[in-house]
Amino acid sequence: MSSALPSLGFAGIGLMGLPMCRRLLAAGYPLTVWNRSPDKCAGLVAAGARLAANPADLCVGVDIVLLCLADTAVVREVVFGDQGIAQGARPGQLLVDLSSLEPTATRDMAAELAALCGMAWLDAPVSGGTPGAEAGTLAIMVGGQAEDLERARPVLLTLGQRVTHMGGVGAGQVTKACNQMIVACNALVIAEVVALAEQSGVDATLIAEALAGGFADSRPLQILAPQMAESRFEPIKWHVRTLLKDLDTAVKFSREQGSATPLSGLAAQLMRLHGGQGYLQKDPATLVALYRNKA
Repeated sequence: MSSALPSLGFAGIGLMGLPMCRRLLAAGYPLTVWNRSPDKCAGLVAAGARLAANPADLCVGVDIVLLCLADTAVVREVVFGDQGIAQGARPGQLLVDLSSLEPTATRDMAAELAALCGMAWLDAPVSGGTPGAEAGTLAIMVGGQAEDLERARPVLLTLGQRVTHMGGVGAGQVTKACNQMIVACNALVIAEVVALAEQSGVDATLIAEALAGGFADSRPLQILAPQMAESRFEPIKWHVRTLLKDLDTAVKFSREQGSATPLSGLAAQLMRLHGGQGYLQKDPATLVALYRNKA
């Protein structure tokens, strides 16, 4: 049965990439993996994946190459750098970028890759964090050609519960920027709320329960408020630096489009302040520290 499935390459075995790859292997997909630090691939290789020597080698014998990388600069290097994907790819192959990147850069890179080797590009950023990656419940927002998405849809539905075609290349990244604007602003105001409750003598551990089902309720509230109230900052499920990078992307893109994002701009400043105090590699639940120390 597995022989009928397309063979996959996957670059970026991190907090999100590792559980995604585990799901793909469990679903029977032939999988080749690559990561800048090869040791992170050891468990996947033991479970049946092939280890690629470099990103170009990742393209050998596969139908679809998936990326889950840190930022625009890293994706550009992995695709167009020495021994990059562009050097190993061929017409008919499909690149599916699950990373969160700048929309304008995504459009430029997709055009460059198609011109160089005929490989098509889907931007398919995800939302749902590591719990969503582990459970296969991610929300995936896709930019690219409809026929390319149809090829990739069964793979994406192994990783997520919802796959939405948002438009041409770059549209997925625009949608992810919108997602991150909401998440980051939400995380900051939740931190304010928890600190205010604490400083007022209210049991902040009850905030999420008290507001559940009301207009203020959200998944970030239910996840972050208890972690903030209990100062439970590990295990790290995501990073402050990721939210900051995505906010910067959103603000930059909004400027390019002539659109105003004052709340997201302020959120980026606060996130940068927090990151500058040694929290870039920490969980966003640590944002409560921005407000606790003011008492």
